[in-house]
Amino acid sequence: MRRKNIPFTLENIEKHIHDVAGVRVICSYADDIYSIAEALIRQDDIKLIEKKDYIAHPKPNGYRSLHLIVGIPVFFADQKRNMKVEVQIRTIAMDSWATLEHQLKYKRKITDEEEIAEQLKECADLIAVIDSRMLDIRTKIEANSSDPTEEEILLKKLSKFDMPIE
Repeated sequence: MRRKNIPFTLENIEKHIHDVAGVRVICSYADDIYSIAEALIRQDDIKLIEKKDYIAHPKPNGYRSLHLIVGIPVFFADQKRNMKVEVQIRTIAMDSWATLEHQLKYKRKITDEEEIAEQLKECADLIAVIDSRMLDIRTKIEANSSDPTEEEILLKKLSKFDMPIE
């Protein structure tokens, strides 16, 4: 709030801050990202507010992930309020790169910053190629199998979220 020069009030937090709470979902393959996102926003109590697709449009440094800002009901002792939550969905490989990039650069003064940034971008691009190849391999294996696909298994698991707890 201070960085944005916005007065610190509950109303302003609800209006201007979209990641008071957050969830990161790590999945195996890039196509799982979109299946999970679709299943999430199909929930009748979740409202999609904003979508940032850094997979289709990576950040200049190579960062890839799907970010969703969603409105969800949060239950307090005396009331229910809709709150904004950021959901980041990415593959294991994307998460590995993002974690290591953050670890390498966090609050450090870096000499040869342009060269390091270029090398990190190259690594991100290589990881994207590997993600794509792994998905291709999975698709080929599943095409020759009568077993349920990873996507079918995932969607079956996600469909159980709507079941009442008894």
